[in-house]
Amino acid sequence: MGRILAIDFGQKRSGIAVTDPFQLIANSLETVPSKDLPAFLKAYLERESVECIVVGEPKDLQNHDSDASRFVEPFVRRLKTMFPEMQIERYDERFTSKMAFQSMIDAGLGKKRRQDKALVDAISATIMLQSFMEFRKNKKQF
Repeated sequence: MGRILAIDFGQKRSGIAVTDPFQLIANSLETVPSKDLPAFLKAYLERESVECIVVGEPKDLQNHDSDASRFVEPFVRRLKTMFPEMQIERYDERFTSKMAFQSMIDAGLGKKRRQDKALVDAISATIMLQSFMEFRKNKKQF
């Protein structure tokens, strides 16, 4: 069993989260400049066993693709070309940034630390990954 890696893709930077090898816990890995993401993923996949990559799917409140989709779609196509054998899933990322910000408040982080966009992106990826894992677990039960 390999890890699941989640990407909260953004124009400037992307939050990365990953599970443990047993796919029990989602952990924030880091935030990477989006232009460097392909090289980062190539290096990571060479040293770690990854079963699946989950990429956030930006949707609006009416469940339509949001404006950010025009940046995410080319990235997903590139991923499929770079890693043709890799399972690549899309997962709704709505509200993850708001949830990340709220979790930072709940954790007692100061205002300056909450303004760290890289931290918000990494936490957002972690929330998305945890939600994906719960969705998959519930799907298997039915």
